[in-house]
Amino acid sequence: MTTLLIGTDRGLFIYRADEQRSHWELSGPQFKGWKVTAAARDNGGRYFVGTTSWVYGAAIQYSDDLAEWDQAPQGPAYAASPEPEQSGATGPALTQIWRIHCSGSAYYAGVADAGLFRSLDRGRTWSPIESFNSHETRSAWMPGAGGLCAHSILVDRNDEQRIWCGVSAVGVFRSDDGGQSWRPKNKGVPVIIEDEKHCDIGFCVHALAMDPDDPSLLYRQDHKGMFRSRDGGDHWERNENGLPSGFGFPLTLDRPTRHLFCAPLESDEFRLPHEGRLRIYRSTDGGDSWAESGSGLDGEPVYASVMRGAMDGDHQSPGGVYFGTTSGDVFASCDGGEVWSRLPGRLPRIHCVAAFSD
Repeated sequence: MTTLLIGTDRGLFIYRADEQRSHWELSGPQFKGWKVTAAARDNGGRYFVGTTSWVYGAAIQYSDDLAEWDQAPQGPAYAASPEPEQSGATGPALTQIWRIHCSGSAYYAGVADAGLFRSLDRGRTWSPIESFNSHETRSAWMPGAGGLCAHSILVDRNDEQRIWCGVSAVGVFRSDDGGQSWRPKNKGVPVIIEDEKHCDIGFCVHALAMDPDDPSLLYRQDHKGMFRSRDGGDHWERNENGLPSGFGFPLTLDRPTRHLFCAPLESDEFRLPHEGRLRIYRSTDGGDSWAESGSGLDGEPVYASVMRGAMDGDHQSPGGVYFGTTSGDVFASCDGGEVWSRLPGRLPRIHCVAAFSD
């Protein structure tokens, strides 16, 4: 069975499909009226979502059956700041869970205002990673259009001490010692917001992906284009041949084939599908070239976009790739991007899509 968790402006929706992925059933919403911004599952089958309520704030919820949910009793939270009138400044505010990443025994959450938290007990309690949250460059971090957010997390499958985090509009950071220290890794990418003191930040990464067999082979959808690194982020090179634009947000890699998928937009200024045509582009050669993927997305003009967390793959063979739009449509391709179809239902604005197969 294939399960899709769809996080929207007004709750969590769930699609389930049979083994052939030919028939889909939609249920929900759960967390009705709440904003659901992140979704994940660990190796033991526990599901996690990040929720935001204008009344109750941001939280992580978990479930073992997608029916009954518990809120993490000690979720991500910044320490209370001194009163502004006493200190003259306030600390970061936790407004949204942007990413939940389950890797081995350590789970990570990236949040806004940009920060990292870790859980060592399957998501019940979360502790701040102070070396990141209080990084020496922190005072110069600036938000992008979507805020100051830690939205992308990668962990080396062969060495869990090596971790990457992408922050808008700051850049990519890497830790080689399990999060005790972090270094910016943005060489080769054009800067967005130049800082006089810290020349290695001010970059606006949008999404990251990692090769399943070579953790040093990374892909990066950036504000300034599409990039690839062969050395774990030490150096980046452009790889956007065939794309109508280097600007976009989501980036997904199908692990069995290593094919890459992205959703280019016209430009930073307009942020609409190129020529009003919703298209997913695919690279079958590790980013050396890109081309429109498959059929099924033709028809009337579409001016909705795909947010950075709203595309995922189920990593089956053949690979299933799924994405949701800001207009609430969910599309699926169960043959690696050859043919696309719209799933039943029209949902609220979609923030995240997470796919799982059993």
